[in-house]
Amino acid sequence: MERNPTIAGVGIALPPALSQDDVWAGYFSRQYTGARRALAQRIFANAGVRSRQAAVSPLLEDVAEWSTEQRMRRYQAEAMPLGKEAVARALTEAGLAADQVGLFAVCSCTGYATPGLDILLARDLGMAPDVQRLFVGHMGCYAALPGLGAASDFARSRGRPALLLCAELTSLHLQPPGGRADIQQIVSHALFSDAAAAVVVTPGGPGYAVRAVTAVTDSATADHMTWEVTDKGFRMGLSPKVPDVLAVHVRGLVEDLLAGHGLTIADVDGWAVHPGGPKIIDVVRDQLGLDEADVATSRAVLSAYGNCSSPTVLLVLDELRRQAQPPPTVVMLAFGPGLTLYGTLLEFSTVTA
Repeated sequence: MERNPTIAGVGIALPPALSQDDVWAGYFSRQYTGARRALAQRIFANAGVRSRQAAVSPLLEDVAEWSTEQRMRRYQAEAMPLGKEAVARALTEAGLAADQVGLFAVCSCTGYATPGLDILLARDLGMAPDVQRLFVGHMGCYAALPGLGAASDFARSRGRPALLLCAELTSLHLQPPGGRADIQQIVSHALFSDAAAAVVVTPGGPGYAVRAVTAVTDSATADHMTWEVTDKGFRMGLSPKVPDVLAVHVRGLVEDLLAGHGLTIADVDGWAVHPGGPKIIDVVRDQLGLDEADVATSRAVLSAYGNCSSPTVLLVLDELRRQAQPPPTVVMLAFGPGLTLYGTLLEFSTVTA
């Protein structure tokens, strides 16, 4: 009997929250003058973000002039406890001990070190010496979905639980104001936030079964979204043309994902759309012919948590699964560098094997 890899537990960990208005008034409003300041204020006001999290708050520490080395050292110090908390919560919900995990996959594009989170957390949480590890780096906002695909494939083929952790600390990559891409930096600073999310995938059992993962990359638009390593942290490049590229590809991606299971867009009960920004959500809604209610959870996550890069789509899924009546069929969508679109089909199952 074919095993159905199933999401058996989800754990979320968040650093301290900040008001978007306070971040603007207490820090960013002082970084710009004249017309540029007015533009930045409009961008912050229209980002769709009400509150966000920061492991390193700009209201307490200004890291804009920090070297990349300083930022990487701080990343390890801040990401470890967040990752440990998220993983512990996911394992508890799944009813598993850490030493039962067969694969530990970590996604992050905001920090690097060796030994990294995969090694240190496996050690500190008591995972078995033979646990297999996978680190997924620099995929950005869509990384959770290939990570979930890898965890699901492992659970199906090996018959052992897999654990995925997405941990991002975008607050460490505050950039100095000025330069040719300053407007893109303002948009990034208005949207991005910090979070960690973990998912346990088991070979069977009741819950959301991972039915399919698919992707499409438009390499002709690779320069529309970039994440460059500089001497002062990582700098985001974010073209305003990104929503236009998504508009070209998202419907075909979703239709192909569903067709393999005899489904159409109308058959989907819940949508976990990565809230990259208000326009991203608008494009997905319009191209798929969805109602505003279908993307309400994504907007609520953007408002409450900001765009946390790779953990964000898992935050949306967690909100959907905690509803009084969780949707039986869910499509997860996330987007990032490439430009790349990823889709995942989940179906609630009561099968125990």
